[in-house]
Amino acid sequence: MTEKALVLFSGGQDSATCLAWALDRFAHVETIGFDYGQRHRVELDTRATFRAGLPRHGVWGPRLGEDHLLKLDALGAISETSLTREVAIEMDTGGLPNTFVPGRNLIFLTFAAALAFRRGLKHIVTGVCETDYSGYPDCRDDTIKALQVALNLGMERRFVLHTPLMWRDKASTWRLAEQLGGAALVEAIRRDTHSCYLGDRTPNPWGAGCGTCPACELRARGWAAYIGETR
Repeated sequence: MTEKALVLFSGGQDSATCLAWALDRFAHVETIGFDYGQRHRVELDTRATFRAGLPRHGVWGPRLGEDHLLKLDALGAISETSLTREVAIEMDTGGLPNTFVPGRNLIFLTFAAALAFRRGLKHIVTGVCETDYSGYPDCRDDTIKALQVALNLGMERRFVLHTPLMWRDKASTWRLAEQLGGAALVEAIRRDTHSCYLGDRTPNPWGAGCGTCPACELRARGWAAYIGETR
């Protein structure tokens, strides 16, 4: 095992599961996060806590490499969304939730590929999902496949974009975490990651959050289904 990977790690449930997935498969794994003026910036604080707990899980400790945090203020400045402004979460006239930040995943993956180019990392892992999601077009499988082609052509490299959660619902994502790291990893994700769009850290059985925003509702439903299966 000699392959190296870069994981887009936001500090949320999905990206934390993807980090475990990558550590299980690659010899060296680095992480990248983005500060783009998000309303739920607390997710950036949870990243270090979760990473610090990972060496307790088997052989992953020696494989976990450097963390990179990039500031992308311009994205927040041009985004009139409920993730970057203090406005209510609602559907817009185009049928998308106003939590959609246009171009976010395209920009994130492009910056990730630029860093991977410099760091000599072939594999790029992201937690986008087309199953349990809010309808964001930049989370779709077709989008990621098209972007992989564009990045490879534009940088003359053979990057591989991995989306291990693309066809998983949230209950299946919890199950994957259990398969990868057992109950200890599930608990670390439940306790130390953040998904709430409002940045609320109120404790709940499924983790911290307001309990009412779309991200909390998805996470809570997935947790309830997962717990129901394991009893």
